[in-house]
Amino acid sequence: SVPRIIGCLRFVWCCFTFIILFSCFTSASTGKTSQHTADPASMSKRVASHSGSWYSDNRAELDRQLTKWLNAVNPTSELMPSRGIIAPHAGYSYSGPTAAHAYRHLDPSRVTRIFVLGPSHHYYLTGGAVTAHKFYSTPLGDLEVDQKVNQELLATGQFEKMSRDVDEEEHSLEMHMPYIYKMMERAKHAYTVVPIMVGSLSPEKEAYFGQLFAKYLADPQNFFVISSDFCHWGQRFRYTYYDPSAGEIHQSIERLDKEGMAAIETLNPATYHKYQEQFKNTICGRHAIAIFMHAISLDSRSRGVSGKYALRFVQYAQSSACRSKQDSSVSYASAVLRDAVAA
Repeated sequence: SVPRIIGCLRFVWCCFTFIILFSCFTSASTGKTSQHTADPASMSKRVASHSGSWYSDNRAELDRQLTKWLNAVNPTSELMPSRGIIAPHAGYSYSGPTAAHAYRHLDPSRVTRIFVLGPSHHYYLTGGAVTAHKFYSTPLGDLEVDQKVNQELLATGQFEKMSRDVDEEEHSLEMHMPYIYKMMERAKHAYTVVPIMVGSLSPEKEAYFGQLFAKYLADPQNFFVISSDFCHWGQRFRYTYYDPSAGEIHQSIERLDKEGMAAIETLNPATYHKYQEQFKNTICGRHAIAIFMHAISLDSRSRGVSGKYALRFVQYAQSSACRSKQDSSVSYASAVLRDAVAA
């Protein structure tokens, strides 16, 4: 009957209303938000997603490790004052000591902004990307992201904003943040960081990006960190180049890497591209390195100090010594760029 149908409908409506009210109450009481609702506060800080696995998440332990590695390095006076470095981004147990040889040359009294250019390992990108976060978190403390420069880069149309997942999955930028925090803790002034993900670029785009960053390199208060490991050797990396004349496989890898390091030290992008075309070495930050070389070259010419910048590699290591085709390894190298005005 009609009255019975109406009664059933009222009962269903009451149940539905109760469920909605209960859900709202429990959500409010627990402080949780929907997975599909953007929480502005959560986007303000990028968590240190690789801490506790790639490096220690314990503040005191991490500080002791960095201090130990940095204190073991005597900076090369001929490379001071420095304007930038190339340093690895593997787990600290593998590449932490090598990175210290680069970071030991960073003078915090001269730096107010640090650009970090690193490759994209998981996200396909044909340009560049900046973070959407306001801070990068480390176990030592937080680093403030330079919003002004981010907006300048976005205005070029060559950059996009990383999503939270893309940002936190990538390790090439994060692995440098504890070292930056540690080196800058003696600074008596505020400073910012500019994390930039670099995609797979054509030579033309590398030159264009070099032009974009040349104006920032011209400012002596800006410092550049180029994040890159060197040869990834082994079947799991699909790269097994071997020159028997060099000796064992690990010796061949070292010769290969050092030829590339010598090409980078020329600061001539064409020389570096020629090397890569010949050997196709699996240097993961090769595009970021090329951008850096173009920026250096352009800044040198614009200021009339061509040839006065100097980049030197100061440390080299391998994760393991390959002796058979079943082995694999990753190489790590650190370099320092001496300021042009120091010549």
